[in-house]
Amino acid sequence: MLGVVIIKSPRLLILTVVLAVLAAGAVGFALLHGSSSVPPAKSDDAATVAPPGWSTVWRDDFTGPDGAPPNPADWVVDTGTGYPGGPQNWGTGEVERYTADPANLRQDGHGHLLITPQRDASGQWTSARIETRRTDFRPAPGSELRIEARLQLPQVSAAQAAGYWPAFWALGAGERTDPSAWPGIGEFDILENVDGNDTVYGTLHCGVAQGGPCRETTGLGGTTPCAAGACHSGFHTYALEWDRSGPVEELRWYLDGAEYWTVKATDVTPEAWKAATTAGDFLLLNVAVGGQFPDALAQGVTTPTAATRPGAPMVVDDVAVLQRGGGAGGATAASPSATAAVASLPMLAGNGDTAELPGYDLGSGPTPATTVTVGYQASAAARLELRADTPNSPTIGAVDLPAGENRVTAALQLPTKGVHNLYLTLVSPQDGAATTVTLTALRFSR
Repeated sequence: MLGVVIIKSPRLLILTVVLAVLAAGAVGFALLHGSSSVPPAKSDDAATVAPPGWSTVWRDDFTGPDGAPPNPADWVVDTGTGYPGGPQNWGTGEVERYTADPANLRQDGHGHLLITPQRDASGQWTSARIETRRTDFRPAPGSELRIEARLQLPQVSAAQAAGYWPAFWALGAGERTDPSAWPGIGEFDILENVDGNDTVYGTLHCGVAQGGPCRETTGLGGTTPCAAGACHSGFHTYALEWDRSGPVEELRWYLDGAEYWTVKATDVTPEAWKAATTAGDFLLLNVAVGGQFPDALAQGVTTPTAATRPGAPMVVDDVAVLQRGGGAGGATAASPSATAAVASLPMLAGNGDTAELPGYDLGSGPTPATTVTVGYQASAAARLELRADTPNSPTIGAVDLPAGENRVTAALQLPTKGVHNLYLTLVSPQDGAATTVTLTALRFSR
């Protein structure tokens, strides 16, 4: 029979129609909870505890009061129709405007986060999109990292779901400082669903914007079906495992513990894999409305339509990052002492101000540190230059710091290991001492 494969990218989308004989007996996934229009109260069960062999790197169970936003210490709320300097409509053609309004984004007081598309009297759509402040989620060498969310997709289907596009995904840290860095910085679509259909989509994007090792604008994607209505009538766990424990690194996609898609490092070029997996990632949750992906599945219909029903939330029970094997953490620390030095990080004030971190251990293993993650608060946009041994040595790395509170990851220009006196210099495009940067985190990774 005629099968339709839809492949999505965050900038462009194409619809590839292929003839395929569908395998008989596709197994649906069992519901974890019964259907209900009201989210159930969170239970104190084993779901909040890391399974045997895994340790928790980071998690959020959304235990805030009713009406509260997600914890601002953990999440950034995106607003508008695109990143500053990035493409409009987030590069996907989606039509909503993201807001921080509780009508679009709120905790429910029962351990859930609700992301709800709404339509106003003039027909304009709003919704919500959030991303983690941390940008350093990456497995340590020899270990595995599992990124998962337990959530319920919007309970809407058929014509009323036209244009609904919920997603749980990860982007390479470079997107924070360069909105044009996609897809080279890597994108892992852990969950996508469109138009209320009973299919889950998982995709890797990498390489260049057209063609290349990830076949952009298509990406390397897999799908899995749900039993009729099962995707939307209960909570399910969507996960990606990033495995660096074997001779060949790989990414594995899961629905309710069942693996349905794998991409190995050898499936793309070494350069593309390294660029997509070196700097660490941040996580995103959103419900888009309209755009190329839902339009493609709607077979010639532009979504959303007059029949699309507003007000159906994606209900997120929890988001977690777990790790097993190898080192600890979510970003690969160069050494324990490198992390411990965070407590004595300085404040820099004015162009050229330099601070010394004596005896800083970047690790003595065979592999040098290749990236650095900087957490900070900056009064204005600035640049942080890093040097080893003397304040006049060549820079081993430079990190652009947008104004505000953030965490940024960048590749080192000179991969470095061992114990050094580390010098941090503030370079401000503005003259004088007006620019201040307070460092809150510093982590070197391999």
